[in-house]
Amino acid sequence: MFGFFRNKRRNPQPTAYRSAPGTHISYSPELIGDLKSDHQALLALYMEIKSHLDARRYPKIVEKLAEFRAALTSHLLTENVRLYVYLDRQFSRDETNSELIRSFRKEMDNIGRIALNFLRKYEELGVDAELAKHFEKDFATIGEVLTNRIKREEETLYPLYMEDY
Repeated sequence: MFGFFRNKRRNPQPTAYRSAPGTHISYSPELIGDLKSDHQALLALYMEIKSHLDARRYPKIVEKLAEFRAALTSHLLTENVRLYVYLDRQFSRDETNSELIRSFRKEMDNIGRIALNFLRKYEELGVDAELAKHFEKDFATIGEVLTNRIKREEETLYPLYMEDY
């Protein structure tokens, strides 16, 4: 069910890479690829949910929303611990990039909170007809926000992640 998480985060960090200053978080050459893979898995789940929505299969939507929540939560935790902390330490003396990283992190915290609230709200979608009336619009909005965020992360934030700065 969650094959895209299998083994990628269980492997110990290579000892050849330095830790970010003041942390034990080492550079991981696989991290950006893993995060991009998470993005693709999230987008695929989103499209699956959309397919079920088009067919009005609400019990399947609820099932896929639970998968989406687990995948999103895992991705957000990885970004917060392994990416943002590392970047924050790496660019601690670079005010411009530090501000950019803080801005991305703050924005993602807000988006994550909104997305998780959305997922909590629609847990009962299969049994509450009133929720179904609002789901389609809220779902489209969440999709647009996440798609835009993914694009910006991959184009602007992820290129900052390097072994040596």
